[in-house]
Amino acid sequence: MKTMRTTTCRGRGIWAAILLAGAAVGLGAAQSSNPFLGSWALTLPGGGAGWLEITQEKNYYDGRILWGGGSVVPVSSVFFSDDQDVVHVVRISEVKRRDAAGQVVRTHLFPELLMGRVDGDNLHLMQFRPRDNGEGVPQEELSGRRIPPLPPRPDLGRVQYGEPIRLFNGRDLDGWRLTEPRQVNGWRVEDGTLVNDPVQQEGRPRRSYGNLRTEQEFEDFALALEVRVPPKGNSGVYLRGIYEVQVSDSFGQGLDSHNMGAVYSRITPAVSAEKPAGQWQTLEITLLDRHVTVVLNGRKIIDNQPLLGCTGGALWSDQFRPGPIYLQGDHTGVAYRNIVLKPIRK
Repeated sequence: MKTMRTTTCRGRGIWAAILLAGAAVGLGAAQSSNPFLGSWALTLPGGGAGWLEITQEKNYYDGRILWGGGSVVPVSSVFFSDDQDVVHVVRISEVKRRDAAGQVVRTHLFPELLMGRVDGDNLHLMQFRPRDNGEGVPQEELSGRRIPPLPPRPDLGRVQYGEPIRLFNGRDLDGWRLTEPRQVNGWRVEDGTLVNDPVQQEGRPRRSYGNLRTEQEFEDFALALEVRVPPKGNSGVYLRGIYEVQVSDSFGQGLDSHNMGAVYSRITPAVSAEKPAGQWQTLEITLLDRHVTVVLNGRKIIDNQPLLGCTGGALWSDQFRPGPIYLQGDHTGVAYRNIVLKPIRK
């Protein structure tokens, strides 16, 4: 959603709440029926996508968060008001102070506080984030929607598919457009291949290149494609516009949730199956009932694993909304070909 209100708070009350984050807060009379527990699909100020998970451990609360881009990360602390009707989630960010030569001379830790109430399946939050210069604490509203429990793992052996859809015709960009029209389009078709070339000019301001998405939107499907990444290349294939399957030059780097074929920062491949940079590689991806299977270069590296929420760079956080296939183009060069999708019949 769009920002509803922005003000500046200088009062002691907010700072007192933020400073409480460093203290260990016991559960006291906390009940297992706490309505805040679970996963929430967040709509951030400005309309970005996020995700929040609040868990109850043995004698404390904990949480993880995704804020727009990047990875899912732990929060610093989670605690509640005495009557358990207001949650407080604290994140700590580093602000590096640099001298005239650009050298770091001091690192400050800035607390950011989210305070929220539950109304049924809706979470209403207020964000308090100090400005980097220390002058004022802007406030912004955001919302969350409870994510229902995951269904059982689907039986992929019983899936029925519709007719294959060739998403890329090998001639032009018909059926594709940028996710953000104001960004620079680095995509072109060359010898039957979809190529991204985000060139930066030395001495000039950095140009913001766009991600490419299909005009069509889909629910559940099987997607097959070929991709070629250059040395140190980085791209990604977004399923339904919200789950990124990582595309990167990670040959020889071992297992990591940020390497080739992983669901970015969420699911680590079971085995490494990537090829060296510059070679064509195959990806076969099945998305069904919030579970994903990834086959890289003929080897199953993710086997029908649950998707707990969106990944960084998602177009929205709603896991039940149909969405496009989108290819990340704002990092480095990359090439794709033979992009074919088979919708799953239900």
